[in-house]
Amino acid sequence: MKGIVLAGGSGTRLSPMTIPVSKQLLPVGDKPMIYYPLSVLMLAGVRDILLISRRSDLPLFQRLLGDGSQLGIRIGYAAQDAPNGIAEALIIGAGHIGEDPVALVLGDNIFHGTAFQFVLEEHARDVQGCVLFGYRVKDPHRHGVAEVDEQGRLVSLEEKPHRPRSNRAVTGLYFYDNDAVDIAKNLRPSPRGELEITDVNRGYLERGRARLVDLGRGFAWLDTGTPESLMQAGLYVRALEERQGVRIACIEEVALRKGYIDSESCYRLGAAMAGSAYGRYVMEVAQELTG
Repeated sequence: MKGIVLAGGSGTRLSPMTIPVSKQLLPVGDKPMIYYPLSVLMLAGVRDILLISRRSDLPLFQRLLGDGSQLGIRIGYAAQDAPNGIAEALIIGAGHIGEDPVALVLGDNIFHGTAFQFVLEEHARDVQGCVLFGYRVKDPHRHGVAEVDEQGRLVSLEEKPHRPRSNRAVTGLYFYDNDAVDIAKNLRPSPRGELEITDVNRGYLERGRARLVDLGRGFAWLDTGTPESLMQAGLYVRALEERQGVRIACIEEVALRKGYIDSESCYRLGAAMAGSAYGRYVMEVAQELTG
């Protein structure tokens, strides 16, 4: 499975913070926002990843993440020159995807759950059609909304409906088989001129090839689109990390625990940041798992 992180958009709701820098490079807790979606793909077992962002921001992401080899993965880069919708990422990334299935994650989405890795691995193992991840919210009118029947089968999808049929939002994480590229290429733009990801998902639904995985109790899905929600996400991460003594979305630790790098390599990555608590944590994890 190939991976795509869509870190585009202008982040206007976070202005003026996003005037000089991409929203996905802003800090959440003690790490850049982009670490969170990147860690999701790594936890799912995806090691070949394309990061899509504004052309002006790509050098900043490249400076931060390089080619991914230090994490035992591969990271490539591509530009989305205008905010033409989430589904455009599948078209931009068509060459990267090739004939493989793909996991697409939005660069401003934060997921956390104690069993999340196992959920991801299970559903990434053999993707037939599309797999969506649902989360119950208080304000479904702000999201794409999924409706399921009494047996839990997906029956409808709506984008930001005025009268939602359920309170189950579709999160910014999508697993697709290889048909997703052709479906995206044949979409008609919305009245706003965007290629809507809900239309891709609806294409699978109409063919009877879409399913929804409920992220219920024990999971968190955080929005970071406004100053208030960005601050709340940072507070959530800080509180959890201080209470449990572990770090969420520590990509070096994920790489080590997944076997992408060894303890020595992980320690060196931490030592390069030894002046920070984050770097010292990476070093401690590497020492704990040595041997």
